[in-house]
Amino acid sequence: MKLDLKLYRGYVNNQELVVSGHLFKSWAPDKYRLDRKGIKHAVAIIHMFRISPLKNKEITLKFRNTTVTTKTLDDGYFRFTIPFSEELKSGWHEYEVSCNIKDFGMIEKGELLKPHPSKYGIISDIDDTFLISHSNSFFKKLYVMLSKNINKRKIFDDVVDHYKELSRAGQDSEHASNSFFYVSSSEWNLYEFINEFAKMHQLPKAVIKLKKIKTGISDFLSTGRGSHDHKFEKIKDIISFYPHIPYVLLGDDSQKDAHIYERICKIFPKRLKAVYIRQTGRKKKPEITTILKNIESLGVSICYFKHSNKAIKHSRAEGII
Repeated sequence: MKLDLKLYRGYVNNQELVVSGHLFKSWAPDKYRLDRKGIKHAVAIIHMFRISPLKNKEITLKFRNTTVTTKTLDDGYFRFTIPFSEELKSGWHEYEVSCNIKDFGMIEKGELLKPHPSKYGIISDIDDTFLISHSNSFFKKLYVMLSKNINKRKIFDDVVDHYKELSRAGQDSEHASNSFFYVSSSEWNLYEFINEFAKMHQLPKAVIKLKKIKTGISDFLSTGRGSHDHKFEKIKDIISFYPHIPYVLLGDDSQKDAHIYERICKIFPKRLKAVYIRQTGRKKKPEITTILKNIESLGVSICYFKHSNKAIKHSRAEGII
């Protein structure tokens, strides 16, 4: 029997712990290789959307002195949101999840984050914010996804420098960093692809939050499309979970980031330090400029930029980095 247990990075505060993952009766979507080219790569990407989740199966989490069992949802997803008040130092910690089905058992290890005392938390979109994805054009986005493996995908100039500086801002220890969260309208199918891309380019290690998993080819064709409301909910969850940290939001003007960030700023009027929106087309969009002016009227610093060096200058001028 094929079984695969996929874990995602979790996070914890002084009262609660959140850990999530998926259980599959097929290979998990990340069983593709980074060295595949051409048609083999395209087939591997399509396979990431041909998965069979397992619903209502028991899953057990072990972390420190805590052991809890829950069951998977209909799409194989599981999430533990549990009370947790043990003393825990800041940084990344290992947790363990196990599953037994018939005579088959498996154990996987994941990581969860207890943020360092931080000047800021940073929440960033992925597609066209740091990973060049052509979200404006459905066919171009699909073509790039199917034709270029992770090592051929491009990143915007200077974006890594900006993110590294945001990660280090206000930290006086080499081991401490500000917390990063990558939130995207891509599906959980692409988790490992995004994680490997971020690692390859030495972007800050982050908790990654994606959209409901997709399980078929027709689903694959609509990847990253549809409602972006889940992004709003996930960002709201993160900011509510760490109520004492101000946040910097980074996105782009190809989808709904500015609209979502405006709603977030209205709900958390004292919690946002700055909003950065990358310009993806030749010209700035008047609608985005209007939204950003409204965000600025709430006392949040804004930057609508084409190149990351402009964003870096803005961050320095505002004392963010």
